[in-house]
Amino acid sequence: MIAKSSFPGDGKPPAGVKPDGTAYRVLIVDDSMFIAKQLGQILTSEGFEVADTAGDGAQGLEKYTTAGQGKIDLVTMDITMPVMDGVTALEKILEFDKDAKVIMVSALGKEDVVKKCLLTGAKSYIVKPLDRAKVLERVTTVLSR
Repeated sequence: MIAKSSFPGDGKPPAGVKPDGTAYRVLIVDDSMFIAKQLGQILTSEGFEVADTAGDGAQGLEKYTTAGQGKIDLVTMDITMPVMDGVTALEKILEFDKDAKVIMVSALGKEDVVKKCLLTGAKSYIVKPLDRAKVLERVTTVLSR
């Protein structure tokens, strides 16, 4: 069981709930089922809705564009994936929706690629291995902008 940082009665709504009471919808794009599941557990434990998952950049792009603009509040995007890498998928999602909020997920040692993604339009990045507090801090910061 993953502990929640927002307990009923503490006066704070879960981080994944919008002011209108609906959940923020997240698309997780990662070729590692373990990382995708871990991200999903972290996010759902705070009230986020995992709208969908994709195993590569091409699937992620398709699922984002099929959902339609404004239907996905945030995308977590792995950088290194088969078929279409995260950098290319980021570029194509931003061509479709210039206001898309994409957070890159990267292993250590990919600083140059992360920098390119941030210059391209990614809103933030998360480093693997995942740290629950850092994931939630980055996600809530990006969604509050």
